[in-house]
Amino acid sequence: MQPIPFIDLQTQRDRIRDKVDRRIAAVLDHGAFIMGPEIRELEAELSRFCGMEHTLSCASGTDALALPLMAWDIRPGDAVFCPSFTFAATAEVVAWLGAVPVFVDVDASTFNMDPASLERAIAAVKAEGRLTPRVIIAVDLFGQPADYPAIRSLADAVGLKLIADAAQGYGGTIDGRQASHWADVVSTSFFPAKPLGCYGDGGAVQTNDKELAEVMTSLRVHGQNLEDKYDNVRVGMNGRMDTIQAAILLEKLAIFPGEIAARSRIAARYGESLSGLVAPQALLRDAVSTWAQYTVRLPEGTDRAGVQTSLREAGVPTAIYYPKPLHRQTAYRHFPVEGGELKVSDALSRDVLSLPMHAYLDEATQDRIVEALAAALGR
Repeated sequence: MQPIPFIDLQTQRDRIRDKVDRRIAAVLDHGAFIMGPEIRELEAELSRFCGMEHTLSCASGTDALALPLMAWDIRPGDAVFCPSFTFAATAEVVAWLGAVPVFVDVDASTFNMDPASLERAIAAVKAEGRLTPRVIIAVDLFGQPADYPAIRSLADAVGLKLIADAAQGYGGTIDGRQASHWADVVSTSFFPAKPLGCYGDGGAVQTNDKELAEVMTSLRVHGQNLEDKYDNVRVGMNGRMDTIQAAILLEKLAIFPGEIAARSRIAARYGESLSGLVAPQALLRDAVSTWAQYTVRLPEGTDRAGVQTSLREAGVPTAIYYPKPLHRQTAYRHFPVEGGELKVSDALSRDVLSLPMHAYLDEATQDRIVEALAAALGR
């Protein structure tokens, strides 16, 4: 039996190949391989899509997180609050700058930052007085936006900046609004496996703050003076996106809304088919997820490795995001943890399993996945 792809990029590629080929050919013809005209076109289209005034493309989603922190002069002695149950880049950029990531727990149903844990973490840092609270980085885990109304309220109460780490959830909404409605900055990744991905590395950072955008624009290219590129006025980075990646993203962005709708239909069908078997990630109110991953919690006590082996033998690939939360990882275990332990993050790391998910997953293949999972669980 033919193995099922975990993420099917080939079907999408074939759908838009002619248009992508023409876009790439245009870049090859004009020869502006770095910061060419497609970069400006993509940034304008992303601003329209997200509803923020300023968009800067950059070399990766990690750079997209680092740029606003650098522009806000985050430094040693500053506290940046982030969830532990996420990919390392969220906390990595904080540690780069010598600041302190303070890990908070996530909600057991949505898997996203728990506002109650965040509130306790902020209060504890303020009470201790050793660190200065500066920023919250909320993550749109597996495609679902974080609880931005609640998190924004907490940020405003104590004067913190809010970054939406939309690397997995760019284009998702709560009550019809993207994270841009609440966040000071939206950062995203265009890594190929993301719902909106290019064919290499890439990212973008968006804001309505003109002054912040100008500083980030300088930082993106070695901290250069925007009027004299050979006068570097800041210590920056090489964070530019290749023009070819922008050209590819322009064609992918054109079909992205339809792909989000398709992913939502597939996720809803998964939810119906898996009812009583596992606990899928729950949506927050009227949320629309981009379903970067379809992640479920296995019943307590399940032999997850055994389930994976059974599924693999049936030709069904799986993944674990994440087998170890950040506060348990070697590089991050010495940073502060809200309340001294993060019970939900630890439990999720033991229970979660991600199933194949993409916009081109047909019903017959999905049924095969569900049947294989039911058999692996002995149902």
